[in-house]
Amino acid sequence: MEQKNGHGELRKGYLKKVKKIVIKVGSAVLTDNGVLNRGTVRRLSEDIARLKKKGYQIALVSSGAIASGVGKLGWTRKPETIPQKQAVAAIGQGSLIYAYEEAFQAHGLLVAQLLLTREDLTHRQRYLNAHNTLITLLDWGIIPIINENDTVAVDEIKFGDNDNLSALIAHLIESDLLIILTDTEGLYDRDPRQDPKARLIPVIERVDAKTVQYTSNYSGDWGLGGMRSKILAAQKVTAGGIPVIIAGGRREGVLSDLMQGKPLGTFFLPQRPMLNRKKHWIAFTLKPKGEVMVDDGARKALVEKGKSLLPSGILAVEGRFGIGACVRIVDPRGEILGKGLVNYPSSDIMKIMGVKTSEIAKRLTYKYADEVIHRDNMVITLDRDAHP
Repeated sequence: MEQKNGHGELRKGYLKKVKKIVIKVGSAVLTDNGVLNRGTVRRLSEDIARLKKKGYQIALVSSGAIASGVGKLGWTRKPETIPQKQAVAAIGQGSLIYAYEEAFQAHGLLVAQLLLTREDLTHRQRYLNAHNTLITLLDWGIIPIINENDTVAVDEIKFGDNDNLSALIAHLIESDLLIILTDTEGLYDRDPRQDPKARLIPVIERVDAKTVQYTSNYSGDWGLGGMRSKILAAQKVTAGGIPVIIAGGRREGVLSDLMQGKPLGTFFLPQRPMLNRKKHWIAFTLKPKGEVMVDDGARKALVEKGKSLLPSGILAVEGRFGIGACVRIVDPRGEILGKGLVNYPSSDIMKIMGVKTSEIAKRLTYKYADEVIHRDNMVITLDRDAHP
């Protein structure tokens, strides 16, 4: 939902509270003709250094490993197969971090490299370890430079893209702001490269179906894999109570200008009430291992009353999963209600579905809990306009 008036003062009000920032910069900003532009890296580093001098803590999520590898190999084409992409990323990752290290060193700043896969954040203990490492680096005044570990990631453990990774990092470190730098000036109502009448949208109150639909007005790869993924990232971050700015990364000094409150880019307002850290992790980091279908009575109890899911309300189970797995919750019509962590494995849920809690021990010879999914381990997404 777009907000039309008074957005300038509203934005400045949020920015006054910001101390910790996650900045995401993609290949579209960092490269020219598919090759890493070191001049852009230096300009970005200089801009970040200015913010550091003002006391901001900053984590940088940066693409560019493959582009850096392509340049180092002297290729004029992109790698095509997955093994080629992973090999080129392995070659380029060192050059990418060296480019940042050299650029930040000129301003007396140290950097640290973190390469992550989705598995690092879906495993709760590794998630907490990653949190502690990043917070320690920030407290030491060091700039963490984070990227997906492209050399080992496969579909099952990939984040999908660095927009999604930056959204997860923003919540992981409990940042106050996520800035996504891209190759246009923000979110437009249509493709500004094709339509000179395209209008920049200054503020989005809430990411809804209309907001996502704006990205369908963009042509080519940029619309399919670019702005849409940034909008979905903004949805995830604002759900956790963190504002987001999408802005043009090729504008010199854009970060300093943004933090001074200049009306650049598109500002996404944080949502209230926000999801707590654990529920955000369930909603946006974990991939469902299966599905439970609930009847309309359970649907009402979950969605309208915020209750836990009891076995009596379950109609069917899909997939094989163990205790503690994340599952999708759907109603009889297949509408997604939310996600949650189960207290019983799928084989046992099938034995107790439809029965009262007093019958659980008789059916299983044990009873772990009354609830199949406790409300504290459940996120209802039905009232959100786009499901995670």
